[in-house]
Amino acid sequence: MRHGLGVECVIDTHPHADHFSAAKYLSTKTGAPIAIGEHVRVVQKLWQDRYDLPQLPVDGRQWDRLLRSGETVQVAGVELAVLHAPGHTAASVILYNDDVAFVNDTVFMPDVGTARTDFPGAKAEELWQTIRAMLTLPNSCRLMVGHDYPPHARQTKWECSVRDQLDNIHLVGKVAHEFVAFRKARDATLAAPDLMLLAMQVNLNAGSPPIRSSDGRSFLKIPVSLIGGSAVI
Repeated sequence: MRHGLGVECVIDTHPHADHFSAAKYLSTKTGAPIAIGEHVRVVQKLWQDRYDLPQLPVDGRQWDRLLRSGETVQVAGVELAVLHAPGHTAASVILYNDDVAFVNDTVFMPDVGTARTDFPGAKAEELWQTIRAMLTLPNSCRLMVGHDYPPHARQTKWECSVRDQLDNIHLVGKVAHEFVAFRKARDATLAAPDLMLLAMQVNLNAGSPPIRSSDGRSFLKIPVSLIGGSAVI
């Protein structure tokens, strides 16, 4: 590497629906192992049925390591704890210590809000609990968000603090049942991600094309019966 750095591990914080994972590609290029939360097996089973993928292994074997809540990951001498963080997906994990937390799509920047919870296996109630657990970290802990959708005139950001999230526009003034009702109502207005029909077939195979057919070709399926509004998810 140009700066003398190496890649120790490639971690999928959750199975994404809006873009393709590069985990397998990065692993091939760097030799680093790949990992994901152990509950990916739950998500694999859900999508295997919806997308009619009988050849897809649903035991997580596509990754080198399945992360369990409570264990730790060492990266260049830095220890990060693993927290199972369901809500946005059933398999989401947060990697954290008292200084920094990689929060996947649990929350975004405070002026953007929180993640949708209408994917298979996702639950608004669980997202609320995950957020409450995240907010027990020190106020100064840096939160690295997975996406940013900045309002007009604000530049893209990727970092805020636990204290900043106390002003999250989706959380301020809400208790659990109010947040759940808000999140479900908002989710009902959202279209499915453009790449969802294709991306999940790759991402639940750790970023590799689906299982090849007998003649060596791979195919991405378009499940026509699931197309249209919330029926997709």
